[in-house]
Amino acid sequence: MIQFSLRCSNDHRFDSWFQSSAAYDKLERAGMVTCAVCGVTSVSKAVMAPRVRPARDAAPLPVPASQPAPPPGAAPAPSIEQALAALRKHVESTADYVGGDFAREARAIHDGDAPDRAIYGEARPEEARRLIEEGVPIAPLPFVPRRKTN
Repeated sequence: MIQFSLRCSNDHRFDSWFQSSAAYDKLERAGMVTCAVCGVTSVSKAVMAPRVRPARDAAPLPVPASQPAPPPGAAPAPSIEQALAALRKHVESTADYVGGDFAREARAIHDGDAPDRAIYGEARPEEARRLIEEGVPIAPLPFVPRRKTN
C-alpha cells in the first residue's frame, strides 16, 4: 500500500491510500479518483515528503506544534467525519438507492433505456470494472450505503 497526497482543481488537499503507484495511475485515468471534499475528478498528486522511519535507537522526534487557529469570524474546517456525513446526506437526499441492481440501472441510464437520474447502490468489483470498460460514468462512494429494510 502507498499513501499519496492529492490536490484537486479547486485546490483541496487530501491523502488517500492505493495498492500501488500503478493502481493510482489506472484509477486516475478511469476518472475514479475524486476529491474527498468537493467530488471533482480533476485530481493530481501533490508534492509530498517521503516517510522514513528513524533508527530504533534514535532519539524520539519532537511533537509538531499544532496548526494556528483560523482568523476570527472564519468558519472552522470540517473534520473528515463531518465531510463524509455531509456527503452521505447529500447522496441519500439527491439520488435513488437501487441496491444490488446498480450495474443494471447504471447501464440502462447510460444506454437511454431508463430516465436520467442520480443513483447509488452496490456492485461487485467485476460488474464495476465492466461498467468502466463500457464507458459508463461511475465512481465509488467512500461509505457503505445503509441497507433499506422492510
